[in-house]
Amino acid sequence: MTILEARDLEFSFGSTPALRGASLEIDAGEIVAVMGPSGSGKSTLLHCLAGILVPGAGEVVHDGRRLDSLSEARRSALRREQFGFVFQFGQLVPELTAAENVALPLMLGGVRRAAALRSAAGWFDRLGLEGLGERRSGELSGGQAQRVALARALVTSPQVLFADEPTGSLDSLTGEQVMDLMVGTAREAGTTVVLVTHEPRVAAYADREVVVRDGRVTAPARLAS
Repeated sequence: MTILEARDLEFSFGSTPALRGASLEIDAGEIVAVMGPSGSGKSTLLHCLAGILVPGAGEVVHDGRRLDSLSEARRSALRREQFGFVFQFGQLVPELTAAENVALPLMLGGVRRAAALRSAAGWFDRLGLEGLGERRSGELSGGQAQRVALARALVTSPQVLFADEPTGSLDSLTGEQVMDLMVGTAREAGTTVVLVTHEPRVAAYADREVVVRDGRVTAPARLAS
């Protein structure tokens, strides 16, 4: 069943086109790697699929509903309740502890602080972060911070996880550890993953690879299982 679809998306930054009729269908529970050279439009495509950007033309459909035509408030609620995000540099809130960072999406959704922190604590053992809940982002290694960001993305049990170059700031070994955790947890929960990367070794974790080039999705191919 298709859970997310882009239909002939166009988007420009000023006079510079980033997407030129990009189309993509993603099935529920599928892990899709979106590849392409720098400036190809792959991150813009992800941001449109996630409702962060609104395309200038075309449609984004999530679970049978037009996402691009929703108000900013409704798209924000959707991102908070049904989508999870992992970015290249984690983007943790530096003033908060690791546990508070993970609990933040729950608290923004109305969960009481104590209950949110209890839910967050369960992720620290699952992702090899035992004993790090009270540390702030500046006291974490790159790999630890990215695992905290992954826990924050997964704590709400999202329907779709968007990951934009999640290993781009990590060394190869740490990147593999983060990918193993992300993909393993997503498969266990049946979470759909849209993964933007320029690294073939990262794309190899996906069920399918698509290539974005000059603002269009080209050469879709199933990866070997």
